[in-house]
Amino acid sequence: MANKEFAFNFMAKRKIAAILSMVLVVVAIGTLAVKQLSFGLDFTGGTLIEVAYDEAVEINPIRLILDEAGYDDAVVQHFGRATDVLIRIPPKDGEDKAKLGDKVLKTLQAKDSSVEKRRIEFVGPQVGEELRDQSGIAMIVSLACMLVYVSLRFKFKFALGAVVALFHDVMIVLGCFSLFQLQFDLTVLAAVLAVIGYSLNDTIVVSDRIRENFRKIRKKSSEEIINISLNQTLSRTVVTSLTTLIVLFALLIFGGELIRAFSIALILGVVVGTYSSIFVASNVLLAMNISIEDFIEKEAEEVDDRP
Repeated sequence: MANKEFAFNFMAKRKIAAILSMVLVVVAIGTLAVKQLSFGLDFTGGTLIEVAYDEAVEINPIRLILDEAGYDDAVVQHFGRATDVLIRIPPKDGEDKAKLGDKVLKTLQAKDSSVEKRRIEFVGPQVGEELRDQSGIAMIVSLACMLVYVSLRFKFKFALGAVVALFHDVMIVLGCFSLFQLQFDLTVLAAVLAVIGYSLNDTIVVSDRIRENFRKIRKKSSEEIINISLNQTLSRTVVTSLTTLIVLFALLIFGGELIRAFSIALILGVVVGTYSSIFVASNVLLAMNISIEDFIEKEAEEVDDRP
């Protein structure tokens, strides 16, 4: 459908977008059910050891030393500088948790006497389970709050579209982490919550323009009005996403291992969130038969309420 008022006919592809989104969400749910998430020590419990070397050190030789000592499931990464190393070891049955950190430290010092202890911490599995349960509750509560907020600011149809888009974004990010078994810790949880906020902000900008155009444009179909609105907000959406992605890719490349999973989660969230604000939320509005009458009725109610 050609139209001089908008350059891209997004809604003409809405059925293809709907099928793609449903497939991605179903695959994500299936992956989460089968492979689940690879939880970090924040959620599973375990021992954290931070050590420092006199000179810059490579990670792979340290991993080999720990593998030979029987700690083949240890997570080793740089912490800030190339001389600082962070080691995470999941809990083991029959292992003295209080002495595990010291044993690992002695193993490293036997190979290099310059190894210096910075800190040793232990996270109990009960604490990890509580964090995991609370994080799930936090995501559910945040989605519920978004539903209430958008319902009050716009209409329930907009709220449902926004929440469907947010659920879509969160499930795809979690599905990717499950599929590739990327470590899911508190930093990734923070990234997922940030994705919810980013995606909602983008969706609200689009929804606000759609509502405005439904009140201004009375002689066009709902599909045309949504297309006009999407094209009017497209430049803002693209510029915001690109500038955010530039920063996130810089963090991914130069930020080190400690925030790599955090950066990946946000990159996935920004890409999927940009897609969902254009195709998912707007698609839900059309599926719920949003029309000019919805806004005319509201305006009539506002007039009747005036003294």
